[in-house]
Amino acid sequence: MTRMLPLLPLLLALIGLAGGATAFETRAKAAYVLDVTTGTVLMHKNADTPLPPASMSKLMTLFVAFEAIRDGRLSLEEKLPVSKHAMNYGGSTMFLDTTDRVRVEDLIKGIIVLSGNDACAVIAEALSPNGTEAGFASYMTQRAQQLGMTNSTFANSNGWPAANHKMSMRDLALLARLLITEFPEFYPLFSETEFKFDGRAPQNTRNRNPLLKLGIGADGLKTGHTQAAGYGLVGSALQGDRRVIFVISGLDSAQARAQEAEAIVNWAFRQFTQKELVKTGTEVARADVWMGDAENVGLTAAKDVSTLIPVLSGKGIKAEVIYTGPLSAPVQKGDTVGEMVFSPEGLPQTRVPLIAMESVAKGGFLPRLKTVSGLLLTRLQQGPEGAF
Repeated sequence: MTRMLPLLPLLLALIGLAGGATAFETRAKAAYVLDVTTGTVLMHKNADTPLPPASMSKLMTLFVAFEAIRDGRLSLEEKLPVSKHAMNYGGSTMFLDTTDRVRVEDLIKGIIVLSGNDACAVIAEALSPNGTEAGFASYMTQRAQQLGMTNSTFANSNGWPAANHKMSMRDLALLARLLITEFPEFYPLFSETEFKFDGRAPQNTRNRNPLLKLGIGADGLKTGHTQAAGYGLVGSALQGDRRVIFVISGLDSAQARAQEAEAIVNWAFRQFTQKELVKTGTEVARADVWMGDAENVGLTAAKDVSTLIPVLSGKGIKAEVIYTGPLSAPVQKGDTVGEMVFSPEGLPQTRVPLIAMESVAKGGFLPRLKTVSGLLLTRLQQGPEGAF
């Protein structure tokens, strides 16, 4: 039968120290905020709704390009031709033309810093299975699905308005996390504030990310804007050992985007703190053992448990130890025998496997006789309905 155990006093002292944080009321039409360090979702609003991502979808083009560089199918020094299709893109561009052959490194910086629609198309045609941007977009969709971005479909490489070009806020956050963790050698490019390509576009040399110069740890990733999408931003900030990724979309101006992004970063870092709840090797509870040479066994977390908690005092964190028991002997040290569930107020649960701290062998004749005798006595005292 499933049992819930009381926690040991030491653990209770650690968890009974925080309460609910005030929810952030975002002006964005859709939003998602993730504490990367603990995996805690701090906020979500229409997070799984596929929406026009505008230039934020350029992150997927960059991801595919980084994969190609890592696999040796593309090199930073390689020079790529510019097609008439790529040259004809409007909006934010690098002002490329068909006489150019452009280094891949410059194209990547042109996408990240300048949000170059033409640069995306050049990369797309170079990596496309059939040499077209449409073929690359189909591959992007396929690759996104493989990576778990199930609410993403692409019609082009740069976010140019199209009916079937959409991403969800959660998918964009997942993509940002992959870029940070999978390609640390390229991630510093996202914090570059200026790129002057060949002196062609003095009016388009600066990164549009409004957080990069504020001194709040912001180091990426990509802005976006179209009439249909509104103003959006996929951002990330690192303060100390904590990293936060956030995605906002649907704001009505660049100023509103800047204000909302800064407010979210400040809220995420100021209203929550990371707390180590228990280290592996610390006994958190004891579980009964059936027919063993010991009556119970100590339980500990399979890994160190760290979670985010609101900084304001309040009701504390609900914590439970759950296992199916009594455990049947033999029990081996390190066996997973249950789980510990932490429920911070207003935040998702943290579930951690529990393992046995020592081995418990099958009991000999006398311990087993004692167990059976105790069970029979209990049943006799409880009557026929007391059996389990």
